[in-house]
Amino acid sequence: MAAGRVNPQFRLEDQGITGLGEVHYNLIEPALIEAALKKGEGRLGQGGTFLVSTGKFTGRSPKDKHVVKTDSVADSIWWDNNAPMTPAAFDALYDDMIAHMQGREYYVQDLVAGADPTHSINMRMVTELAWHGLFIRHMLRRPERAELDAFTADFTVINCPSFKADPDRHGCRSETVIALNFDRKLILIANTEYAGENKKSVFSLLNYMLPEKGIMPMHCSANHAKGNPVDTAVFFGLSGTGKTTLSADPNRTLIGDDEHGWSDRGTFNFEGGCYAKTIHLDPEAEPEIYATTQMFGTVIENMVYDEETLDLDFADDSLTANMRCAYPMHYISNASENALGGHPKNVIMLTCDSFGVLPPIARLTPAQAMYHFLSGFTAKVAGTERGVTEPQPTFSTCFGAPFMPRRPEVYGNLLREKIAKHGTTCWLVNTGWTGGAYGVGSRMPIKATRALLTAALDGSLNEVEFRKDPNFGFDVPVDVPDVPEVLLDPRRTWESGDAYDAQAAKLVKMFADNFEQYLPYIDEDVRAAAIG
Repeated sequence: MAAGRVNPQFRLEDQGITGLGEVHYNLIEPALIEAALKKGEGRLGQGGTFLVSTGKFTGRSPKDKHVVKTDSVADSIWWDNNAPMTPAAFDALYDDMIAHMQGREYYVQDLVAGADPTHSINMRMVTELAWHGLFIRHMLRRPERAELDAFTADFTVINCPSFKADPDRHGCRSETVIALNFDRKLILIANTEYAGENKKSVFSLLNYMLPEKGIMPMHCSANHAKGNPVDTAVFFGLSGTGKTTLSADPNRTLIGDDEHGWSDRGTFNFEGGCYAKTIHLDPEAEPEIYATTQMFGTVIENMVYDEETLDLDFADDSLTANMRCAYPMHYISNASENALGGHPKNVIMLTCDSFGVLPPIARLTPAQAMYHFLSGFTAKVAGTERGVTEPQPTFSTCFGAPFMPRRPEVYGNLLREKIAKHGTTCWLVNTGWTGGAYGVGSRMPIKATRALLTAALDGSLNEVEFRKDPNFGFDVPVDVPDVPEVLLDPRRTWESGDAYDAQAAKLVKMFADNFEQYLPYIDEDVRAAAIG
């Protein structure tokens, strides 16, 4: 199998990684699929997709993430959220992993994280599985072939699913480990085949590096008005809240679906592809995403399919509810060519409220925006993390706590400063339950959510009448065209108003209890928003 291009001065041997078997550099999609099929890593699906199962690891393993505690980062890492690892333990982990890799076949992809060349970083991804090379080739940004001759990595990720860590020797929690060492510019991933660990390790890296440059890293999707990048919107939210679905608006240009930066120049995508959930994917509601599930090279992860026809079953979650497809950005017809946008005109904070309390949309003041951003309230959707089988209420600060190396206030203050500087309007959008809590009510109709978002983005929502929410103090529209009026007042959707009031009081207390941890770090106006 022919190797792709690589800087001859930057092979793995030049990084001190020696003794491996055959190493394939920068193979393109057909070659990676050939290799994966030859090794029995999956099956060729309809349209040339690649069908794969990741075994028992069908979601991220956030409790197994570690940051190496060196002097250079000891005072800037949020250690309450990031498990420390000693330099000696990391060195042992690295040595043992390299020893395990001896004589084995590996795949190297030299890629870029960040569409803005001023702030991008070069990533070398070393993967044991050929299909992981295909996945990350979709997810990060591919240099031109000629540019690979001069490529030098800023950081290297080594992903070896067949290696099992030793908690006693390596200072980790289990046999699974994701360890980030800023001094050695290395990330090690072991004992999990879940492909999302590859991209989220890079996101965690950027989340640490970019704030030092005054750039806000965001776990969000983003789009802009067609032909008008100045009219940019970003959509914060955890997996399963609708980031990918709601940003893929055919009437707007897609910048990206998951991870972005907000610099003094505007918005830029970190990635070059999309990693979309496919459970109950609807060809009518989401035709562009649905179409990618039959396009060449798309990675179909953990989906049940017919053994003979290879037809995908979008309803069968027996493997996981976190079934996904990964594809390059250009598979979406309205995707931006340069993945750049202006300063966000609107910021949308998506929450999946399993309590059935929050309205479908609310307008936030800057102080309320910081409050809800730091709170990061949502429900963990089944399958996104190991062990989550039904929606669980959670507070994930900055709508991405598992990927935040720094304290939340660092990101909260950056967001607040940029909102104030650029006059951004902030909205809280509930894509969760209405008419009752999970198990009683129903999911918010996506048609209503889209109508409300359209009105927010085109400015018409600012012209309607608003009421003050008695529980959280934010503004809620009273009447919006194409949206049932009853939906805008969640109390009216419940059979019992008293039951709603009790549920709302419970949720308000949960917010208050959670936010106490931030009170010493915030200004008076945000504290006032917290108190109500």
